[in-house]
Amino acid sequence: MSSLRIISYNVNGIRAALNKGFMEWLKTNPADIICVQETKAQKENVDHKLFTDLGFHDFWFSAQKKGYSGVAVFSKIKPDQVEYGTGHKVSDDEGRVIQLDFGDIRLINAYFPSGTSGEERQGFKYKWLDEFLIYTSRLKEKYPRLVLCGDYNIAHKEIDIHDPKGNKNSSGFLPAERQWMDKFFQTGWIDTFRGIHPEPHRYSWWSQRFPTVRQQNKGWRIDYINTTDNLGSRIVNAEIYPDVKQSDHCPVYLELKL
Repeated sequence: MSSLRIISYNVNGIRAALNKGFMEWLKTNPADIICVQETKAQKENVDHKLFTDLGFHDFWFSAQKKGYSGVAVFSKIKPDQVEYGTGHKVSDDEGRVIQLDFGDIRLINAYFPSGTSGEERQGFKYKWLDEFLIYTSRLKEKYPRLVLCGDYNIAHKEIDIHDPKGNKNSSGFLPAERQWMDKFFQTGWIDTFRGIHPEPHRYSWWSQRFPTVRQQNKGWRIDYINTTDNLGSRIVNAEIYPDVKQSDHCPVYLELKL
């Protein structure tokens, strides 16, 4: 195998996604490694034989609270090592981060907190972001080649959101969140999708509150697969798949040379 194909997808409930054709989509072989966020399920709540029958190894890190948060990875390549969480108790209790090693690459699948439910969670989000930036900076010393995929719950620039003016006070596009993204990229990360696709109107999430929003493509780009600078020369392709519709998000894709 000469390349590694990775997908990141917030499924907004794995059981709901399974009822909407998630397995049929997996059968099309969209990638070697599928990282999902917001599983809202424990491993034992899902028939994971579905995944093993397709040749996937499955790894789950669920929230302690039932029906909430959680991440999972389905991989056709057996990882060398799997690490659950980051050692930050509140984040780990919410099942937000799982890490897997493939050769010289460490893949981090993360479900960043949302601040949309109010000030308390927005405060938690800022604290989580700051802790996570320190965590990944330290991690780089041990694992210099990192891939960080997931639902970041932040649209970075005006091009990443359909209505920047109308959303300037919305969680996910607040100045402090966008500044965090600036800082993140300044500390040695690449926005893999933007490196290949400078064009506008490319989004990965659409509000479900208004049913026509997705048809009209009034979305946000809040899902990313970003890599450390030293993997830049190994990026083959990056894409967003808006036509895959088991969730209010859609999958994002990265292909890396091994």
